[in-house]
Amino acid sequence: MMSSKFIILRLDKCPKRCKYIAIMSHPLGTVERPLRVAIVGSGPSGFYAAEPLISSPVKVKVDMFDRLPVPFGLVRYGVAPDHSKIKNVIKVYEKIALNPAFGFFGNVEVGKDIVVEELKQFYDVILFTCGAQTDKKIGIPGEDLLGSHTATEFVAWYNGHPDYANRKFDLSSEAAVVVGQGNVAMDVSRILCKTVDELKNTDIAQHALEALAQSKIKEVHLIGRRGPAQAAFTSPEIKEFGELADCDPWVEPQDLVLNEASQKELENPSNAAKKKNYEILKNLAALPERRKQKKFFIHFLKSPVSLLGNSRVEKLILEKNVLSGEANNQKAKGTGVKEELPCGIFFRSVGYKGVAISGVPFDETKGTFPNKEGRLLNNGQVALGLYAAGWIKRGPSGVIGTNKPDSEETVKKILEDAPQLKPCVTPDTNALKDFLKKKGLRPVSFEDWKKIDAAEIERGILSGKPREKFVKKEDMLKIL
Repeated sequence: MMSSKFIILRLDKCPKRCKYIAIMSHPLGTVERPLRVAIVGSGPSGFYAAEPLISSPVKVKVDMFDRLPVPFGLVRYGVAPDHSKIKNVIKVYEKIALNPAFGFFGNVEVGKDIVVEELKQFYDVILFTCGAQTDKKIGIPGEDLLGSHTATEFVAWYNGHPDYANRKFDLSSEAAVVVGQGNVAMDVSRILCKTVDELKNTDIAQHALEALAQSKIKEVHLIGRRGPAQAAFTSPEIKEFGELADCDPWVEPQDLVLNEASQKELENPSNAAKKKNYEILKNLAALPERRKQKKFFIHFLKSPVSLLGNSRVEKLILEKNVLSGEANNQKAKGTGVKEELPCGIFFRSVGYKGVAISGVPFDETKGTFPNKEGRLLNNGQVALGLYAAGWIKRGPSGVIGTNKPDSEETVKKILEDAPQLKPCVTPDTNALKDFLKKKGLRPVSFEDWKKIDAAEIERGILSGKPREKFVKKEDMLKIL
């Protein structure tokens, strides 16, 4: 066991005298000197990291930071409002947050309000769980035309994210196109296809509900560059389109004809989920005559080539594809055959990437923080004390639950590294609060968040919704 010793820290300096304090030095991770961990980002991967840290035999103090005054990240602002059951996972996160070893610093942006080097003064470990915040571009002519949007901004808009509350989406045309066949693309399509009655009792933002009530969209086209055997959406997502109140799904039977390699993919037991998707698609294609007001068209083996329009998006040019390659490794290849699709509003959902933070290694190509099993790498060398979990670690893949084992892997490395970490200079959360106060910042604690939470629920009751979110940060802070 490491022996304790006294060290002398100089606290301040003045003309008449200097003040010093003697502090007992203990190994990191002890009751006397807990390992101090700052988690940057309050989404699923952050909470899934906080839980094993707090419950480990090593004594740990966790403080979680978010640039918004409210926690839960992707669960609050990414999960579709009509999928409320998925949001029940918040109950698990709230239980974690009640632990005395946990603290929340909302309304504090790491990299801006407090830079990483400043944060290092107060924490032995900084764990980044800040996700993949921006969409990748397709890279086609016309992508920047008015009416062309990212799926992320639309999702954030209808979920009441403060950064996107004032966005405007022109829903006055009859045809919308969504490029991509993951669950986010399905969410965007479904929200466009649903009636107001199907959405009004969810926690969808009121401004979005009012805009959707005026929507003139009659057709939503979902575009995928590969075939039905490779579609990335999950079975519940596609099945739901057969149950909408006033929208018929359309799948062309010829689009479900598989090549030999795709057939092999579906026969592989490890692809049971994809096979289930395929069976659902066949059922949708076989539906009897449909007479609902809206139509949802699913296109396979097509890639966007260009967006056309005078001042805004008017049409999309697509190229038909064929698949080539071995099973589970097929690539889409253009045939040169083009087709034109009317399009008044366009959304891309073809992947996501993280955003760089000053003072942290960043891979521009992958949009992630370079790492090995969660340990950040700077020019190939481990940057001891800096870690990552979630999408900023591995890229945008998986569902909410996928973040749990990912975060646990990183936590394992943090605990392994604890004996060799350099202790921070000021292991004191109250000192951090004073530091932030001097900067003119108003951190939001978890107790503060519960007041905002209660106010949102009360607002929701008035309109028959589970909650009515505040969409402006200043309105959240007024509650406090």
